[in-house]
Amino acid sequence: MKSYLFNIHTHLVCSRLKCLLLPFFLALGLVSCSSPSLVDYKNEKPNFKLEEFFNGQVKAWGVFTDRSGKVVKRFTVDMKCDWNDKEGVLDESFLYSDGTKQKRIWKLKSLGDGRYEGSAGDVVGFALGQSAGNALQWKYHLLLPVDDRSWDVEFEDWMFQIDDEVVLNKAKMSKWGIYLGEVTLSFKKVALLDPSSKP
Repeated sequence: MKSYLFNIHTHLVCSRLKCLLLPFFLALGLVSCSSPSLVDYKNEKPNFKLEEFFNGQVKAWGVFTDRSGKVVKRFTVDMKCDWNDKEGVLDESFLYSDGTKQKRIWKLKSLGDGRYEGSAGDVVGFALGQSAGNALQWKYHLLLPVDDRSWDVEFEDWMFQIDDEVVLNKAKMSKWGIYLGEVTLSFKKVALLDPSSKP
């Protein structure tokens, strides 16, 4: 009888604990699942200005990981970047680990207040960017070749300036709200643009 009563008492205590702790764990889950905000980085240094870092020659190294976290592609990028007042051109040459090559030319525009707009041949519409502190967030849709078709894939890009020479980039890819994988990049400033080389 005592054992039976003890089991009932234990069950009631555990049930009450679950009721008390459930809101806590739900709140914790909501916090851990919430997306980062630019406001989180507004006081971080150095201040990231796209037109200052991406001006001249920049080299990048990157990997693409699938949904499981497996690296499925490695690549390098050679970039020639040139800004004229508020407009810039980023000429990117990709070399993948399987020997294939790709070209992308970004045309960027500074809209003021840390806001940017960009376009490229395989970008659907415009890419929209916003910077704060050492961070810059881009959102855009990219046409990715898959077999004999092109997929309209959504990118959420986060760039963080580490110092005068290095920027780290992480981009999440999704389609129809389904997470596909990530691209991780490290950019290193190789050389400033020589003003005398401009026509």
